[in-house]
Amino acid sequence: MTIDGRTRPAGLVGWPIERSLSPAMHNAAYDALGFNWVYLPFPIKDGAGLVRFIDAVRSLPFVGFNVTMPHKQAMLGLCDEVALFAQMAGAVNTVHCVDDHLIGYNTDGRGLIEALETEAAFNAEGKRVALIGAGGAAGAAMVALVLAKAAHVTVINRDESRAQAMLERMEGYMRQTTADVVALNGSASAAVSSADLVINATPVGMKADDPSPVPATWFAPGQVVCDMVYQQPSTALLAGAAAAGASTVGGLSMLVAQGALAIDIWSESAQTSAPRDVMRAAAEEAFGKLLESGGAQ
Repeated sequence: MTIDGRTRPAGLVGWPIERSLSPAMHNAAYDALGFNWVYLPFPIKDGAGLVRFIDAVRSLPFVGFNVTMPHKQAMLGLCDEVALFAQMAGAVNTVHCVDDHLIGYNTDGRGLIEALETEAAFNAEGKRVALIGAGGAAGAAMVALVLAKAAHVTVINRDESRAQAMLERMEGYMRQTTADVVALNGSASAAVSSADLVINATPVGMKADDPSPVPATWFAPGQVVCDMVYQQPSTALLAGAAAAGASTVGGLSMLVAQGALAIDIWSESAQTSAPRDVMRAAAEEAFGKLLESGGAQ
């Protein structure tokens, strides 16, 4: 990588991000594509810091930036324009900088669908889904499932009112998808065990000793179980699902896909496609180094 006076910055905004895999995989992609860009981490702890960062971005030659926890939902109100997918999800994870104009996108849901198709040959159309969680990640997953024409989605969450609010935000778009809400307790067993696809969209699993958000006895052979968490080589959810005979998809595939989609947006070229294989290899190498030093984020 050569840094010179024409290098354009990109990066990741969030807290904490010191162990993020995104810089490694993005910079590897830029090298492969011959882009004079550099991807940097921007650790921003609170909303006030986020506003100051946005003010600075408007006067700098940023190509774009990604947004992670805890700022995805706040970023929605700081963009000048927000794509429909992000509006529906209620969260922005990718921002395209066009001069001083900020356009917000959400590539998480499309990254999820791409990972499911690539890793498990799973097509959501006409399928029943159990979605655990109701935050920004769950919102992105829900939008993607609606657009993919899933037959039915059961949203499972401790706070049922939050899950209901998420569905109400998408009500006008669910023409071919029905949905309901179930509390994250024993009453969710039937929804999980009868689903074709189970998705964990909560942070549970980010730590090595985290339990599965649902009991392993609820899983069934033939299901696809996806954990959006990528901070561990495996999670209790995925281990339990594999033991039950389900196919599993880890969060690293989704991380690579959503990052690649962000690059595709920033490049503004239909002829350019981010190299997923290069990004995956760089992310795996960085992940291995982080595991040696005590875990990844």
